[in-house]
This record gives sequence, C-alpha cells and structure tokens, in this order.
Amino acid sequence: MERTTRRALLGTAAAGALAVGLTAAGPAGAAEKRIRVAVLLYDGFTALDAVGPYETLCRLPGVRVVTVARRTGPVRTDTGQLALAAERSLADVSRADVLVVPGGGNRGIVAAMADPALLDWIRRLHRHTTWTTSVCTGSLLLASAGLLKGLPAATYWASRPYLEKLGAVPAPGRFVETGKIITAAGVSAGLDMGIHLAARLSDEATAKATQLAIEYDPHPPFDTGSPEKADEATRRLALKLVEGH
Repeated sequence: MERTTRRALLGTAAAGALAVGLTAAGPAGAAEKRIRVAVLLYDGFTALDAVGPYETLCRLPGVRVVTVARRTGPVRTDTGQLALAAERSLADVSRADVLVVPGGGNRGIVAAMADPALLDWIRRLHRHTTWTTSVCTGSLLLASAGLLKGLPAATYWASRPYLEKLGAVPAPGRFVETGKIITAAGVSAGLDMGIHLAARLSDEATAKATQLAIEYDPHPPFDTGSPEKADEATRRLALKLVEGH
C-alpha cells in the first residue's frame, strides 16, 4: 500500500489554492528582489515573540527571514529551556527591509536595554528599513534606542508604565502602526502583527492565505487574554509566572 505522508495530504489540499494565491501573489518584482527580514535574538528573549512573526512571514513570496544575534549559534529564551539558532551575527547584518525585535523576560530585556552595541545596531538598521517592528517588551528596546519618542506604541500590558518613562505613548490594541514602525502587544499579538505585515509586504489575498496556512483562528478557552478582562488574582498570577523567568 502506498504510504500517505502528511506532506502529501497538505500538498493535495493546498495545491489549487497555492497556484492562484501565494505563488502568484506578492508585490511586483518580488521574484527579482528578495525582501530581507531580520529577527533579532538575544539572551532571554521570549520564543513566541520571535517565532510568531517568523511563521507569518517565512513563506511569503520573495521573503527571506534570517535570525540575528550578537554571535551565531544557539540563543536561550527567557525560560532557559529552549534555544533558537542565530544564523547571522550583528556584524554580518548591516541592512534589512524589515526588523523584528522580540521582547523578553525581565533578565533578558533589562540586559538588552543596557547593551549599547545592541541599541546602536537597532538604530543603524532602522535608518534603512521599510518596516521596524517589535513584539511585547521589544518596544522597550525600540524606545531605549530612541525610536519611539512621542509616538504611540504597544507593549506588554504590565510594561506600559516603563514604555511611557522611555518617552513613548502607550496605546491599546493588538498592534499599533505609526509611520514605518509597528509595535505589537504581548507575546501572541506578534501573530496579529505578522499577518498585518504580511499584507503590507505582499497583498491582502496573500495575508489571508497566510492566516489560513497557519490556521490562525483563535478561540481561547478563557476570556482572560487582556488585563481589562482578567481579575486582580489572575493578573497577579500572570506576573508571577512571567517573573519566574
């Protein structure tokens, strides 16, 4: 009996849609000029902050996503239980069309905000990006680099006071677009921002197909996904879970 693989099943179901959707979609000239997306990694970053946008962008026509850190190799996340590999070092990447800056746990984000070389690299890339983006407390890094002064920006709900102290204007919503800067709220909001960015880099049809490709149709079991919806005990426990790393 012929073995049926997952790839074959997915390919059979998607072949027709891809032929008229993802393959044909994208900005004019995308096949000739590849869009470069740099996802920053640093010790203590939050995994989904980086992986969410990666998953929404990596299959777009003409897009190449690369992970970047101080040096190549494995970079530990905020839990210390997972590492992602940085493909390039900061010194290797001087330009990108899109910069994605993830947030991190307390230890990771505080150290990153105090790293002059990292902040300088963010500033240098931002000068030439088409889009500069962040997820969760990644906006604190953009603000520390001086990119958010007086601008509305999203961040993790408990970090809004810190963002304000850094000169930005904390704003509600899953993501905020101001000029060429897009900031997403906490962790999972990076998926929303990534799909929005997919439409900016290609078109709405491709972004919709991307959302279906990753089957992003959230129906969470509890309605406590924002601080406005959660009670005080839940908010305290959420912070305890995060601060544990």
